[in-house]
Amino acid sequence: MAQSVWGYDRENGPEHWHENYPMAKGDKQSPIEINSKDVRHDSSLAPWHASYDPGAAKTILNNGRTCRVVFDDTFDRSVLRGGPLIGAYRLRQLHLHWGSADDHGSEHVIDGVKYAAELHLVHWNPKHGNFAGALKQPDGVAVVGVFLKVGKTPKPEMKRILEEIDNIKTKGKEAPFQHFDPSILFPKSRDYWTYHGSFTTPPCEECVTWILLREPIEVSPDQMARLRSLSKNGENEPMCPLVDNWRPLQPVKGRIVRASFK
Repeated sequence: MAQSVWGYDRENGPEHWHENYPMAKGDKQSPIEINSKDVRHDSSLAPWHASYDPGAAKTILNNGRTCRVVFDDTFDRSVLRGGPLIGAYRLRQLHLHWGSADDHGSEHVIDGVKYAAELHLVHWNPKHGNFAGALKQPDGVAVVGVFLKVGKTPKPEMKRILEEIDNIKTKGKEAPFQHFDPSILFPKSRDYWTYHGSFTTPPCEECVTWILLREPIEVSPDQMARLRSLSKNGENEPMCPLVDNWRPLQPVKGRIVRASFK
């Protein structure tokens, strides 16, 4: 498998990633299943806070593997702090993982439940100098995961991202995405699970403190359909729906998952 061509198809998918990215077989990989019976309530876990500058949003793009919104992270303008974290982490990008049908698509699984999609907000610890430096440190990155479920009362929050999808239908397309505050995507409840894991895409670096929010947000069937209307091919190639861009569950290997709630 060539370095540049990892993906989610049979020939280049998660079962093959370790051939080029050996860390994918490490002991602290993500995603994992969270089993309530094994979770440890930790009363010392603080609440988390995001202070995001809507002016930091820059562009939205389809890279053939996900839909991503990129933020300016050259200084501490959009930061996450609190929870299990020490210091402030800068927001760099958000992206989504989703399925081909509503009954799967999330990466993390909660007590056997898969959601239709999972939103990841990726932050890095500026004490490590730059993003590349943060990837080499166990406390380098913090990802907030938000589950999306399909319901009758969709929250309007996802609307802005999904409206822009028409501008990035095919792989390689990028469009301006200005003035967006991603904190509107958070559910009402601040309850979370946290554990130490990895990126769920190659090279699967084990530098991630996960903050998984217990309460999902709702999207409409129509909104999910829009996400699935993206193509993983370029504009001069046949339409090939970008779906099922999720990594299967990884072994927990003795890691402890802590909960901020009882």
